[in-house]
Amino acid sequence: MDLRFTEEETAFRDEVRAFIRDHAPEDVTAALRDGRSVGKDAMVRWTRILNAKGWSVPHWPVEFGGTGWSPVQQYIFQDELQQAPAPQMLPFGHNMVGPVIYTFGNDAQKAKFLPRIANLDDWWCQGFSEPGAGSDLAGLTTKAEKNGDHYVVNGQKTWTTLGQYADWIFCLVRTDPAAPKKQMGISFLLIDMTTPGVTVRPIQTIDGGREVNEVFFDDVRVPVENLVGEENRGWDYAKFLLGHERVGIARVGASKERIRRLKEIARMEFAGSVPVWENRRFREKVAAVEVELKALEMTQLRVLSAEAKRAHGKPDPASSILKIKGSELQQATTELLMEAIGPYALPYEPSREEGRNEPPVGPDYAAPLAPGYFNFRKVSIYGGSNEIQKNIIAKAILGL
Repeated sequence: MDLRFTEEETAFRDEVRAFIRDHAPEDVTAALRDGRSVGKDAMVRWTRILNAKGWSVPHWPVEFGGTGWSPVQQYIFQDELQQAPAPQMLPFGHNMVGPVIYTFGNDAQKAKFLPRIANLDDWWCQGFSEPGAGSDLAGLTTKAEKNGDHYVVNGQKTWTTLGQYADWIFCLVRTDPAAPKKQMGISFLLIDMTTPGVTVRPIQTIDGGREVNEVFFDDVRVPVENLVGEENRGWDYAKFLLGHERVGIARVGASKERIRRLKEIARMEFAGSVPVWENRRFREKVAAVEVELKALEMTQLRVLSAEAKRAHGKPDPASSILKIKGSELQQATTELLMEAIGPYALPYEPSREEGRNEPPVGPDYAAPLAPGYFNFRKVSIYGGSNEIQKNIIAKAILGL
């Protein structure tokens, strides 16, 4: 199998790279390069630049604003965004609820929501996990009772990423408590976050940030027209969505960019009288990660090649391998950054939130490294924990 890019694909990469270089806001790329988070305004600004180019939802069908790019071109585009680095598209709208709406939604829902998702006019968040239903998502208890032309929703969702910014939330709710299996009786609802009875409460994470939230629903009235697909078929739509969530989850480009940053810092920081980069054992650790990253990149290209031949909408179970190894390498790079920065990685009150300017310990570029390390403990959990991915591999690939 020849995994080299064709001349046309190489030319496409050059085009994408040039566009990002010329149009990505410099303040946004600089913040990401330093490991700092960017806020809602920066995300909206960049998404609208891409949407004006016709590139904000490249993986969608052409009739809904997609580009018609091949899987390899889509991979190249994501890789270049990550390496720039430039912000990724908001996954909850672009990769999750958008594909669910254009696949299972009605014409009115497509006309109302899809253009606004593409332009980030609406900020979406995901309402799946609950305090007692995370790994066992089918155990969710948030209920929606039909009352005339509305559903009345009561319950709680948790770990709602960026819910503090959200205009809308897509939720799994239980509409038939008497269903014979817990996977049955679940529906997929779109809920306006400004509806009376919706309350968002922040959760402070281990890195000091507030990117996740609890969301409470107290007698929230949701129009029946906001039901996606058929009532009690929400579990099927959720499985479809989770397949899209794992698109690009290996984040090869992001790990490449982080390794470049790691080498820069290792050349600036000293261990005794010599730069950290001069330590042979440290260079061996970096080289080992680079070798594994190249193997992951080749594996991802093989999966892309196989995916092009598979039936539409059928994700390759080998994507679970990408998820496992990708998350391990993302965590490994944050660990090496901590090692390179040495004592400047001591915990302190981080300045990840907009408007907070606590002085860092050591140089400015050290400030985000410890928070980044702690934050990246999550990548082996979201999108399906690595343990669950190993079960998928055992069943779907090894036949065990």
